[in-house]
Amino acid sequence: MTQSSSKYSEAGVDIDRGNLFVSRIKNIVAGTHRRGVISDIGGFSGLFAIGNEDLKNPVLVASTDGVGTKLTIAKMCHKHDTIGIDLVAMCVNDVIVSGAKPLFFLDYFASSVLDIDVATDVVRGIAEGCKLALCSLIGGETAEMPGLYQPGDYDLAGFVIGIGDRNALVDGSDIRVGDRIIGLASSGFHSNGYSLVRKIFFEELGKKVDDFIEEFGCTLGEELLKPTRIYVDSITSILRRYRIHGLVHITGGGFIDNIPRILPAGCASHIHPGSWPVPPCFSYLQEKGDITASEMYRTFNMGIGMMAIVPEHSVEDILHQFGAHGEHPYLIGEIKATRDNNGGQVIIDGIC
Repeated sequence: MTQSSSKYSEAGVDIDRGNLFVSRIKNIVAGTHRRGVISDIGGFSGLFAIGNEDLKNPVLVASTDGVGTKLTIAKMCHKHDTIGIDLVAMCVNDVIVSGAKPLFFLDYFASSVLDIDVATDVVRGIAEGCKLALCSLIGGETAEMPGLYQPGDYDLAGFVIGIGDRNALVDGSDIRVGDRIIGLASSGFHSNGYSLVRKIFFEELGKKVDDFIEEFGCTLGEELLKPTRIYVDSITSILRRYRIHGLVHITGGGFIDNIPRILPAGCASHIHPGSWPVPPCFSYLQEKGDITASEMYRTFNMGIGMMAIVPEHSVEDILHQFGAHGEHPYLIGEIKATRDNNGGQVIIDGIC
């Protein structure tokens, strides 16, 4: 056994190092556990008792995602304790738009050679994200793959399972002409468009991550590593009291590609730029990178990370409630009629 383990280690995979990593993160993971978790990490699978969650017709809702090339920024900044929040956010925000509540999360961490300190920082971020999303981290996979990944590189993927009542799922089918669109502020770029972000800032402008950008009020690295905002708590609370007709998570594809996913036939979304403050990072990138406004709105969230389409009579109450839950909500548009029977039309005033 000793000889075999030594040969495997010589090949680039150290089993003992992996076991040490698991022992180091056990308490971090346990800190996310809520009612329903009936297993500890280190087993072959994670166990979660869903019960019925007091739902009449429970439906499981699943999502998986990553954080793309934002990982490169974490590596450049030698800061890995927030990228896990992004990972959780990208998954749970996709689940909450269905009106489902995240239950548990799994992660996948792959690298050439496991750096325990880096991996532990990543898991700390994942655990923090799970706490913000009110879900439990119940397991994951850590893989060493020398030859596939370059030294110092790693990749992440996340998986979340949520639960909702089939009769109360939010799918956009209730959207009607006259509904209003509430936008919830993002924290910045979130986790999309980073290939373009890196090209403009680092290749074309020659910036460094430790360059202080006056318009941002912080270094470039600090701006680019701002974690993706998690909207689970506020939206879950709103759904308990109000009927929301549609929810849109603004990720890759920006406004143009994400809003049409839930619009029924005969409905078009009219968005009014200027009805919310666009964070300086977007204006700066657009100007310095000579990017058209239409491309910005098709690539980035432009300061709005989540949209809620609500009945007109509930607008003021919902705006107030979102604010009370720590969000920065804005009335950014409305649903109007369109002759396009296929639905899915997005009109951004003065842009496209």
